[in-house]
Amino acid sequence: MGSTGSTPDSRSLTPRQQKWFASVQEGLARDTGKTIEEWVVIAQTCPETKPKARSEWLRVHHGLGANRGAYVLSMAFPSAAGWDEPETLRAALWTDPASLAILTAVEAAVAGLPALVHGQRKGFTAFSREFQFAATRPLKGGEAVLGLAVGPEASLRLSPAAAKDGWSERLKARIVLASPAEVDVDLTALLRQAWEHS
Repeated sequence: MGSTGSTPDSRSLTPRQQKWFASVQEGLARDTGKTIEEWVVIAQTCPETKPKARSEWLRVHHGLGANRGAYVLSMAFPSAAGWDEPETLRAALWTDPASLAILTAVEAAVAGLPALVHGQRKGFTAFSREFQFAATRPLKGGEAVLGLAVGPEASLRLSPAAAKDGWSERLKARIVLASPAEVDVDLTALLRQAWEHS
């Protein structure tokens, strides 16, 4: 689609997420009578500059709901690094070598899981099968936080999820990791447990 953005790289999405993106685009054209390209042109006439204000403008002036509005805006105003550029997003997020070493250890711990979908978002790295089962993001000081789709009662090492993490609400527990060595046999078992429920 050229300069109007692009659909996320299918390798970084689960089949369910791919289906959702396709259904949003199909439904948009069917229900509004306008293609995504036409909506992009409309969105680019928006006088607002902030994402929330643009979304509200599309809702008030054009009747687009939150999901459709977000999709149109992502196509009309693609960020410097989008879903279709996972390596660029990863490099921009994981700048601290110590945090990156923790991510590498987590990736190694899940590498053998069947049907693994490794997705990179602007604010975190996600791991999914049918659903997201884990996600991690760097913290200041060379640490990283890992979210898991298990309850915090699954291990004394876990604490309840925090809203500020910004990933799937399926991830009910979190753990702050100070070094790659903390991605041990026990944590690998928790990752597998989370994967099994996804």
